[in-house]
Parts: sequence; structure tokens; C-alpha cells
Amino acid sequence: MTLEPSHLRIRLAESEADLLSAQRLRYDVFVAELGGDGPMVDHARRLERDEFDAINDHLVLVDSRRDAASLDHVVGVYRLLPGERAEAFGRFYTDGEYDLGPLRASGRKLLELGRSCVHADYRGSSAMFLLWNGLADYITQHRIEILFGVASFHGTDIEPLRVPLSWLHHHHLAPEVLRVRARPEHFQPMDLIPADELDRRKAMVAMPALIKAYLRLGGFVGEGAYIDSQFNTTDVCLLMDTSAMSARHLTFYTRKRDVRESTAG
Repeated sequence: MTLEPSHLRIRLAESEADLLSAQRLRYDVFVAELGGDGPMVDHARRLERDEFDAINDHLVLVDSRRDAASLDHVVGVYRLLPGERAEAFGRFYTDGEYDLGPLRASGRKLLELGRSCVHADYRGSSAMFLLWNGLADYITQHRIEILFGVASFHGTDIEPLRVPLSWLHHHHLAPEVLRVRARPEHFQPMDLIPADELDRRKAMVAMPALIKAYLRLGGFVGEGAYIDSQFNTTDVCLLMDTSAMSARHLTFYTRKRDVRESTAG
């Protein structure tokens, strides 16, 4: 694993305090900052949580200078759900938004990614880079073949999202064998602008940092976006085939240097 600054440590959550601090960070980002909500959100204690927390591994970035007793020490988080654990539970989180039939039919080892976010004070630092390094180690250890999960555009108004959604549809649509599809009750078509009328620069400017990071790794998207009114987001399902990642792509996220990447997805 890439060495992190002495006050930062990347690891799986080890205690209830780690989990609560991760849920506090998620509340600050997804609820307070982005306007989301949910049936299990605890507004009084400022915790964003759901029924999947108990079965996930929680990759946390901890700052030792911050107070664990006040649940302030987790400054970055990624939620990880291996396929065999999801099947024992009965479903993935993403099942609520997309038909995952093609992924299950692939017979390959799956890992669902979710609830990725970084504390506002740490965006633009090495925080996301360190989370990616921790994720790379987890993927290697568990021999994961397919990564997937929903990533979000803020808001549910499609008009300002027409360019980036259309770019994803025309240039990064998953191969048919892995092409999951948004569930019909909240399905939003993404082919909103013809391919020859799109401007790549405009699409990238409007693209959330986390989605751009997946695309750099050779990621692709499922068919259709999902309108999540509860979380005030427009979601796309991102997928990555680890066997298709080039050495150049992998090196981008595992080389030993700081990168300037941030996310709240």
C-alpha cells in the first residue's frame, strides 16, 4: 500500500466508533450538504445509515489528530459489499435501482462500492488517492473481478445533466453482457443529445469527480439513469472489469505520489 502522511491511516472500520464516525461523515456530506434523506437517517445524532451497513466492510480514512470520542476521526469512507455476502443477505443496495441480472449471470466475483465521500476539509488533498489505494488492496486480497455501484449527479433536474448523461451513454455504455438497466419506475433515458452534437470538454466539466475517476480506470455505465428523489440525486450505475484495466490505468491510482482528486459521491 502507498505510504500515507503520518497523521492519516487507511483501514477497515474496527469498532463501533469507527462506524458511527463514518455515518456522521456521510450525514454531513449526503444529508447536510447535498440534501438527502432516508428512513433510517438519524437527524438528532447526525448519522446517515441504512440496513446495509451491518453487512458491509467500511473502508475508512482516519486522521489521528481528530477526536475519536466525538466521532470526528473518520475523514473519508468507502462502503464495500462482496457478492457472496450480498447473496446471503438477499440483495445488493444497487438492486433497488438497477436490474443486476447480467452481473449475476456472469458468474464472476462481484464487489459493490457505495457511500464514497470525503470530508470537505480534505478534498483536493491525498484523501481520495489513499481511499483508492485501500480499495486496490481490498480488490487484490479478495480477488474481485467486477466492481460496480451507483454514483450520483446532484439534483433531479435533468436539463443541466443532458450533456454529461448523453456523453456517458454514447461513449461509456457497458458491453451488453454486463449492461444492467435502471428500474422502470425511475428510469431516465441518457441518450438525450445526438453523439455528433456533444462537446467532450463540456461533458467533463459537468461530470462529478468520482465518475471521472472511474472512467479513467476504464469504467462504463449501465443503461439509463435512476432518479432518486429521496437522496436528491440522479444516479448512474458504474461498472469496472478488473481484468480489463490496463497497467497504465492501475498505476494511475497506485503510484506513490499525491494526487489532486476529491469527491462527494
